[in-house]
Parts: sequence; C-alpha cells; structure tokens
Amino acid sequence: MTQIRIMALRHSAFYSPLLMTIAAGYLRDEGLEPVYTVATPTRTVPQSLSAGECHVAQSAVATSFAALEQGDKSDIVHFAQINGRDGFFIAAREPDDNFSWDKLQGKKVLVDHFFQPLAMLKYGLQKQGVQFDSLNVIDAGDVNSMDEAFRRGEGDYIHQQGPAPQQLQHDGVGHVVASVGSAVGPVAFSSLCCQREWLTTAMAQGFMRAYRKSLHYVIHAPADDIAASLSAADFFPAINADVLSETVKAYQHLGCWQLNPYIPTSSFESLLDVFLFNKHIQRRYNYSDIVDQSLCQSGG
Repeated sequence: MTQIRIMALRHSAFYSPLLMTIAAGYLRDEGLEPVYTVATPTRTVPQSLSAGECHVAQSAVATSFAALEQGDKSDIVHFAQINGRDGFFIAAREPDDNFSWDKLQGKKVLVDHFFQPLAMLKYGLQKQGVQFDSLNVIDAGDVNSMDEAFRRGEGDYIHQQGPAPQQLQHDGVGHVVASVGSAVGPVAFSSLCCQREWLTTAMAQGFMRAYRKSLHYVIHAPADDIAASLSAADFFPAINADVLSETVKAYQHLGCWQLNPYIPTSSFESLLDVFLFNKHIQRRYNYSDIVDQSLCQSGG
C-alpha cells in the first residue's frame, strides 16, 4: 500500500464524496492507504500542500482568490468538484413550514463568519430580497461555540452546516427551515485541490478512479447506507445515525453532488458573482487561473 495523505479544510457530512473514498475502501482498492487529517489555524491546507505534508485536500475554489488579489500565483490548483451548492442551513427555534427569508429581519441570527459561508449567506439573502444588515447578527465564534450558544438559548435562528442543524432538530432544540444552497443556486462551492505537479502522478489517477466511484455511490445509494458506512468509519462518533442519514438525504435532495467531477465554468462564474457582490475581489478572474481539469479529462 502507498500512503496518501488527505487534509480537510472542514469536517462535515457535506464532504461525503471524499469521505466515502476512505469509508467504502475505494482508495484501498487502488492500493492507496489514506491518512485523513483536518486543518487547523496553525496547520492550513495551503501550508500543508506547499510543504508536501499532504497530497490532496478538501478546500474551496474561493480560497485561491486572496493570492490573486495580491497579484501572486500559486502552484495549488482545484481539480475536481465536491459540492456544487452551498451546504449551510437555517434552523429556527420552532418548526415553520411557511418560512420565508424576510422572517429573519430584525431577528437574532447566529451566523457562521467563516469567509465563504458568510459571503454566500449575504448573497443568498439579497437574491431573496433581504438585506443582511436587517438581521440582528451574532458572531458567537467557531462552529462549536455557535452550537453551544444556540443550545443555551441565544438567538432566534442559527446558520450551520450539516449535520449540526439536523442534530439540533433531533435534540428538540431547533428546526431546519431553509437551505442557503437553495437560495443561492448552483455555484463552485467546495473542491479538491493539490499541487499542480501531483496531477500527473499515478497516485492522482488512482485517487480520481476512487473518487468517481465514491460520487456514484453517494448520489445513488440510500442515505441510511451511506450514513452507516460513515459511522462505521468513526467519522462522526458524536452524531446520531438517524441524524447523519437525514443530513445525507438533504444533500442528495439539494443536488450538491454530481456524477461528473468537473467544475463547471458556469458555477465558477456564479462564484465570481458572489465574491464581487461581497467586495472580496475587485475583478473577474479566468477559470484557468485557479482550476485545472486535466485529471477529470484524462479518464482517471
């Protein structure tokens, strides 16, 4: 077995297509022994890729914008899509089958302030005719601090990635009422990235074969089966199995995962729209500045 080191920017069922390459044994079928780690503020994805400490990482196309804004070029490229939609949800204190986005106006909303989720929420709100400034926004800190604050009774609504809001619902603390992915629409959200030179290796070809199998599985398999595999791999020890299944089902229903791992140019252009709206970038960048689809095209 050849060791393949994989790093995740964030750990969530949202990234099931990557997680299932490990949990279902697809990488091992290719002779690759996965070592999976999650990035930290002192051990980031770009640092780890550049230092050769990981081969491939779960990240986001938008993470490359900062360097481009500074006029810098990077050897890190995004070579396959994981999610073609935002994976965050809005949970309320009470069930609301008639939720509309204007109900957030004037309410206390715990918002994830990480750069991309925040940008997507602002863009999704304006598409729904709601101004972000009309919300009483609370920054409670990291994802765990946000969850704890809501459970203590702080806020009327909370903005979280699955399976956190589904777990709140299971525990009777909150109720999922909306998805940011539906409000924003198709967009190049999360991706797989690597050093450009890695794309030509046999390891990269083997990884892509495993990833294609995993995509097919998470799109077509029953959510209960996917959740069982993720649980058996001990990826979510603190999450109830039914909650994990509901989360996977929600992402399947949203259409986050596509059989073709190609990052669509239309989704890239939508991403530029989001970040221009948020004034995080000053101009539109070329697809080829950030994305390299040669591995998708090679049939790996």
